[in-house]
Amino acid sequence: MKEKVKMKKGAILSRLLPYLLRYKLLFSICILLTVGGNLLALAGPYASGLAIDAMELGTGHVDFSSVGFYAVLMVVLYVASSILSYALARLMIVISRRVVNTMRRDVFNKLTELPVGYFDMNQTGDILSRISYDIDTINTSLSNDVVQVLSSVVTVVGALAMMLAISPVLVLVFVVTVPLSFVLTKKITGFTRPLFRKRSAKLGELNGFVEEMISGQKTLRAYSQEENTIKKLDRQNDETVDAYYKADYYGSLVGPSVNFVNNLSLSLVSFFGAILFLNNAISIGNISSFVLYSRKFSGPINEIANIVGELQSAFSAAERVFRLLDEAPEPADAAGAIDLKAVDGEVELSHINFGYTPDRQIIKDLSLHVPKGALIAIVGPTGAGKTTIINLLMRFYDVDSGEIRLDGHPVQTLTRKSLRLNYSMVLQDTWLFSGTVFENIAYGSETATRADVERVCKACGIHEYIMTLPEGYDTVLDDDGANISKGQKQLMTIARAMLLDASLLILDEATSNVDTRTEQRIQRAMRALMADKTCFVIAHRLSTIRNADMILVVRDGEIVERGTHETLMAQDTFYKQLYNAQFA
Repeated sequence: MKEKVKMKKGAILSRLLPYLLRYKLLFSICILLTVGGNLLALAGPYASGLAIDAMELGTGHVDFSSVGFYAVLMVVLYVASSILSYALARLMIVISRRVVNTMRRDVFNKLTELPVGYFDMNQTGDILSRISYDIDTINTSLSNDVVQVLSSVVTVVGALAMMLAISPVLVLVFVVTVPLSFVLTKKITGFTRPLFRKRSAKLGELNGFVEEMISGQKTLRAYSQEENTIKKLDRQNDETVDAYYKADYYGSLVGPSVNFVNNLSLSLVSFFGAILFLNNAISIGNISSFVLYSRKFSGPINEIANIVGELQSAFSAAERVFRLLDEAPEPADAAGAIDLKAVDGEVELSHINFGYTPDRQIIKDLSLHVPKGALIAIVGPTGAGKTTIINLLMRFYDVDSGEIRLDGHPVQTLTRKSLRLNYSMVLQDTWLFSGTVFENIAYGSETATRADVERVCKACGIHEYIMTLPEGYDTVLDDDGANISKGQKQLMTIARAMLLDASLLILDEATSNVDTRTEQRIQRAMRALMADKTCFVIAHRLSTIRNADMILVVRDGEIVERGTHETLMAQDTFYKQLYNAQFA
């Protein structure tokens, strides 16, 4: 996959700023607290200088009342500054929490808008890493680093103004040292930002790998792949740790480098300040105040340099989040698209061509007419394009050429929502959520009653099993129904599909996890419950589709044979070879 163009810092900041500006009042209060707290802190060194001058060093005379006054004033100023700083920190935590809450909601909403293809091409672990770790990194930066940067800016400007008021000549020292600090910081951050970007990407890859291995524990153990998996994890972990080490190592060079320059500036201030004092151009108190202001001036620069690594990490995390938010959503419905409600269930595919990538075509010139209420079975070898046909019927993907019609309406002229609501679908990969049995089965039907749920469960032959659970239909299932068998999970998803008032049904290997006897009972129940409804069934167990109205044999993206079980078995067909191979 082609690497996307890197986002610039300015672009990332411009994307973060609107999130902060949603809370303009609170952010304005933060700015006032920042200015107020730092101005109070900046008044302290000036009061310190006045206290030193009140001692009249060298004369032996000390104005204790003045010294005491300035000392008390310094305590008051610093206490007040600390209170405002504490209030600022608390308020920024509130703002950052709200910003992250909004951002995480935006990301999750975006995930619901993305096409199915996005999830086919991206690891689940990497997506989870963006919505959890990356957003948490942004939260940490907003709650800590933003406060530090705001305070530092006010402190630097205020300290510079006070130093200019005390001695413009000594300020010339910073004409050399400050640019040197910026050059060092720019050079190092320019080198480290790609490292932090790589760090976030490697963590996403590691999360994706771990998620895959945890979800496949049974298979992993069944094939005795523990050692191989550990080796793969070690390799992934080493790459991630190496990425973290390089990013943190080179990012940590900024602080010491800038700190060296700041100490150099302090030495120069002390040297030139002594020369000015000997020439009666400045007092001891002013030198003391200037030194304190120089520390306040250079200190924030050093602190900013120290958090550059964290800021780089936050920028990299924000870039990954905004990449997701910038993904193209599922195409909008066509202008004038209609909601199709009363559906008979007649489906027609005319000269369909489709490929997931331009260089590889899956479906080739496929045409098919499915009358209302027909049971259509789709069979064929792995990779023939069976599931792809279902994806096109549901408009998870749009055809490259050709046309699909539902009740005579081209599906492109229908809203996706109304189209999909007219299908009930059961996949081979079951999906249950943490909730009661009743909530899982009634998931797609808001008006379903307990009687409705029990009716479909009895038809599926799962009612008696549910009644053996501790709380019956009120039993809470663990994550993805981990506390029940795979076959029972499949039966529940089938019952969920039966409950929907849909005109069409899709079963994609839906009975692969139940025994033959249960499967036959489900097939009989479905024929009764899905009367007058159009059904599409993908099946590898060919014995389960003998009663289908039409069997389509798909091979290399084309329908090579079609007919009933009897007609196909009566000839020398590929279907007959497949069927006999299962019972050979």
